[in-house]
Amino acid sequence: MKNKLQTQEILHSPTLRTVRMVEKVLKDSDVAISREEIKRKLPVQIMHQTLNVILSYFEDHGMIIDSHKGVIWTYNPSPKLDKIIREGTET
Repeated sequence: MKNKLQTQEILHSPTLRTVRMVEKVLKDSDVAISREEIKRKLPVQIMHQTLNVILSYFEDHGMIIDSHKGVIWTYNPSPKLDKIIREGTET
């Protein structure tokens, strides 16, 4: 099964710097944020398609939830949380 990035033609690949800037905007937001709001909060302008590529990458790796209300950062690399999830039982 191909992911979204493999099925669309990418005209401009994002740089690591741009990916990190989008990540910071998402992490700093406490609520779901629209794509337009993300672009407004970035210190530089980026193409809409470039933002979509970054968000697709984050979504494919389980770092964000992208819904009709906006995008929200969900990734938590906490070792304690990871251990609880691995050792937990489903009721």
